Amino acid sequence: MNPKVAIIGLGYVGLPLAMLFAAKGYQVFGIDHDHKKVQMLEAGLSYLMEVSNEEIQTLTNSAFSVSTTYQAINEVDSIILCVPTPLSESQLPNLSYVQTAIHDLIPFMKENQLVVLESSTYPGSTEEVVVPLFKRAGFIAGKSIAIGYSPERIDPGNAHYRLENIPKVISGVTSSCTEKIINLYKPIFSQLVPVSSPKVAEMAKMLENAQRFVNLTFMNEMARVCHELDLNIWEVIEATETKPYGYFPCKPGPGVGGHCIPVDPLYLKWKANQAGCLTEFIDLAKKINDDQPSYLVERIKALLPPEQGSTVLLLGLTYKGDSNDLRESVGPILAKTLVDEGFIVDVYDPFVEEVNLGTVTIKSTPFTTSSLRKYDLVVLVTDHSSFPYEEIASESKLVFDTRNCFKNGVSHIHKL
Repeated sequence: MNPKVAIIGLGYVGLPLAMLFAAKGYQVFGIDHDHKKVQMLEAGLSYLMEVSNEEIQTLTNSAFSVSTTYQAINEVDSIILCVPTPLSESQLPNLSYVQTAIHDLIPFMKENQLVVLESSTYPGSTEEVVVPLFKRAGFIAGKSIAIGYSPERIDPGNAHYRLENIPKVISGVTSSCTEKIINLYKPIFSQLVPVSSPKVAEMAKMLENAQRFVNLTFMNEMARVCHELDLNIWEVIEATETKPYGYFPCKPGPGVGGHCIPVDPLYLKWKANQAGCLTEFIDLAKKINDDQPSYLVERIKALLPPEQGSTVLLLGLTYKGDSNDLRESVGPILAKTLVDEGFIVDVYDPFVEEVNLGTVTIKSTPFTTSSLRKYDLVVLVTDHSSFPYEEIASESKLVFDTRNCFKNGVSHIHKL
């Protein structure tokens, strides 16, 4: 009989994980509160750019079922939580999705099951939040159930690294919990990295993304410095990258976005501050990143003063190229700020139909190279590979390139 696993949360993390388990012969029960996602999966349709309809059809033709309810929990051996862990409006950790999922699944649980949290969260979450929730329901970690933590390491849109080949950090609340996690993941991933406690595994995820956050925002600060010194930051980077050791390649851009990098460091900051520790690098990185849309607007205003009827086209809204992911993206913020400054703004992103800017909704405008001529300025926000860069350069009156996608030395193209 095939081992059975339930995956709660079928987003950017949960759905690829469900596909991987199913491909390895597991019977997979997918659970998500979003009725639209469930309906699309049942119809053999994908809602993630990284996953094709054909892959979904292969999934649904395997030992896979999907539901918005939790009845299947009673049938499985293991439960993996892949639910969102966003920030609250006050920029504090929000574990409500984790807490709600646990509350909803507990009535259907049985003894000796394994529960693994994969959602990114601050060090201590598993033992301080997850374990007590189960304990109050009579499930004791290491005795009646097993509980552990394994941080997801999915990078949406990255075709270079296959999920099963990314080393998998794992840890259980007790040694017996860790053994169960090893048994769950060993047939799935090529390399397991057991650590001594869930807190270590949680901190590893925070460290990975905090380092990235600090490095990216540092490069954005260096781009500002180079602009003031009349230097081309991209030429400087190209020269610096020739050093064969000691230099970590990192590129500036319109701002740090995505599901983890600008969020996870604030989870770590909160926990560290609770312990009386300062997080000055994270604080500074957050300030620089929060200021980036305003900086871009000032650069745009220097190129194109917002006179009556000044028109701007933003190319790309998602946080990274060849992705439809808008989470924490600077694109919508930049669009709203430009509208507030008096510009007439159109946006085009081949992967986004519309964007809500609070009281205003901007729909992605039809795009042709000839239509570029009607705009006073074209701003490249996201480096989608489908953009016709040579035509954009030749047909646009003025271009502001935040991603270094256009050739150097063209007078009407200005770079970050």
